[in-house]
Amino acid sequence: MDKIMEFLPFMLEGTVLTVELFVLTLILSLPLGLPIALGSNSRIKPLSWLCKIYVWIFRGTPLLLQLFFFYFFFPLVLNIQMNVFFTVVLTYVLNYAAYFAEIYRGGINSIDRGQYEAAFALGISRRQTMTDIVMPQTMKAILPPVVNEAVTLVKDTALASTLPVIDLMKATNSAVNRTTDMTPFFFAAIIYLIMTFVLTIISGRLEKYFSRYDAKEED
Repeated sequence: MDKIMEFLPFMLEGTVLTVELFVLTLILSLPLGLPIALGSNSRIKPLSWLCKIYVWIFRGTPLLLQLFFFYFFFPLVLNIQMNVFFTVVLTYVLNYAAYFAEIYRGGINSIDRGQYEAAFALGISRRQTMTDIVMPQTMKAILPPVVNEAVTLVKDTALASTLPVIDLMKATNSAVNRTTDMTPFFFAAIIYLIMTFVLTIISGRLEKYFSRYDAKEED
């Protein structure tokens, strides 16, 4: 018990940083992915290709490599000293925005073309069609893959330990090295599982919320 009380406070501090990284990444990358998805579907070819290249780069290279790139790029190439945590958040946001953009794009493209044609026949503008007809259906369709990416993000936060940031994983490694005991890994696993469990509960409630509208439509 004494050993546990020795490393547990340090691990909880790392957990706080992990949660901050997770929340900031979701809050910033979720809305950022939408304009990228719309840009990819744009009829303006330069904009479409720019968005597609962005998605291709960030989905096609490992997150760990991107972390190292941004960590060394700003001070060495641009001669800009940036806070390490800010650099980590920026990297995660840019990476996950690319994944969310593809999820959004798939959801938008899954909407039947007949709904666009019906809206056009009724004189509804393209903008109104997107905001009032397409996007509500898209948000419902993309919920499962978005939740899946959020669960992946919980685990990907461990990669931040490769940089000088004291997240849960780095705090756990430090505790193991200091106590020469594997118990901290067990506690870290429990913390990660609790985080993913909370996400699972939230996603279940959201699915029930949207299923009520299905029942109303059937009535």
